[in-house]
Amino acid sequence: MCRSIHQLHNFEPPATVDEIQAAALQYVRKIAGSTRPSQANQAAFDQAVAAVAAATEELLANLVTTAPPRDREVEAAKARARAEKRYAS
Repeated sequence: MCRSIHQLHNFEPPATVDEIQAAALQYVRKIAGSTRPSQANQAAFDQAVAAVAAATEELLANLVTTAPPRDREVEAAKARARAEKRYAS
């Protein structure tokens, strides 16, 4: 899966509409195999992004967990530490 699609469930604060839209866009780009569709495919591309975003919003609204919500800043710091270790020269 695309590296820029991140987990959106069980965070405090919850995922924003912009984050859901960005994830949907990345997913459709990956599936379509292009970052910018041709004019002939633009409508289908936009419709797919909207459908994936709607499905994602519904999924996130319906998921249930007993785990405490994770803090975005803490998770971002962990990701930066992993990246530093991975890309250290």
